[in-house]
Amino acid sequence: MNLAVTGPADAPAHTRLRVLLVEDDPGDALLVEEYLADTTLDVDLQWVQSLREGIAHAARQAPDCVLLDLHLPDAQGVGAVRRVQEACGAAAVIVLTGLAEGTAGAEAVASGAQDYLVKGAVTGELLDRAIRYAVHRKQVEHTAAQLRANQLRAQENQRLERGLLPVPMLPPDPRVVPTSCYLPGREGALLAGDFLDVVQTDDGVVHAVIGDVSGHGPDEAAMGVCLRIAWRTLVLGGYRDAALLALLERILVAERTDPAMFATVATLRLDPAGGHADVTLAGHEAPLLVEKGQAAQVDAGPGIALGFLPGTEDWRTSRVALPAAGALLLCTDGLTEGHAGSGPERLGTEGLIAVIAAAPDPYGQALLDHLTAATRALDRGRHLDDVAVLLLTWTSTGRLPGPRTPGGTA
Repeated sequence: MNLAVTGPADAPAHTRLRVLLVEDDPGDALLVEEYLADTTLDVDLQWVQSLREGIAHAARQAPDCVLLDLHLPDAQGVGAVRRVQEACGAAAVIVLTGLAEGTAGAEAVASGAQDYLVKGAVTGELLDRAIRYAVHRKQVEHTAAQLRANQLRAQENQRLERGLLPVPMLPPDPRVVPTSCYLPGREGALLAGDFLDVVQTDDGVVHAVIGDVSGHGPDEAAMGVCLRIAWRTLVLGGYRDAALLALLERILVAERTDPAMFATVATLRLDPAGGHADVTLAGHEAPLLVEKGQAAQVDAGPGIALGFLPGTEDWRTSRVALPAAGALLLCTDGLTEGHAGSGPERLGTEGLIAVIAAAPDPYGQALLDHLTAATRALDRGRHLDDVAVLLLTWTSTGRLPGPRTPGGTA
């Protein structure tokens, strides 16, 4: 039954509250209507005489607040509170108790109600305040519950993302030392569309990959993980070079959510004992060879990006001679497409080579820390992109040199 209780005529429509009164006594229901008429609330009051009717009405139109008598034909005591919460969990609940029920109201609040009122002691002012506070407390509880759920979901997502990050598969004393840097552009993310990985096969050859999926977001991050895991599996399964990239492209085309999605990839096989590396590029920049603090881009033939023109398979492998000691640096364009200063110029590969030459310690993690810090300082936050960097270092002694000494070289 609609009792059509409204507040002042100038009350804004967006503050109108839907109140459901569950009360079997018509006299008590009339008193509630009169009390509400004395308040400043703008209320759409619906009256039902049983809990069954109340639950049915709430299913049709969710109320903001339920005024609930604890003595109904089909429900008694705090059990009614729980049944209302199950039916309309977003509604505030105010129980109505008798003068002789000293503890019933407190028990109802302990069971989840927001407040209680004692029949016979209710006034318009008290009812006004009780409804306002109860609705507000329920909204705060709902917001806090959502926040806790979001925090738990974020923690679960971080654990999942952390578990999907690459772990190099190298023996305890490898001839090649990998160092990596992985910085997703999305705030709060651990994974991005950029990906990298390193494995060493039984023949002692070190295999590495770096790639960049077009676009930014969770779909691209998922594709990056998919391609990285597929690359590792295929390498361990014996696939190499163009045949490896062809299978990666088939996987990308099958798994991508957007037909325009593509990925650039650089994959290599490093044999320090043989003094060479075999590099295969798919739309990606060639690695940099770093020797004695100086860097130069290796001469490797370009190839088409994966998924750009599926089935083209225009990839060729280039063999690169290696010095007895040095490093190969592979990176995604997030490191080079930033600005080179206050002007519009971009850093580019030549700028990155200059940054490497200025590094006080051109080896291992110290070099990567220098690269990320220097390029971000130059960019000044104008180009936010995913960054993945992989440095593969080998020496004749198996140990990395220390930092440069002032006025000299390491």
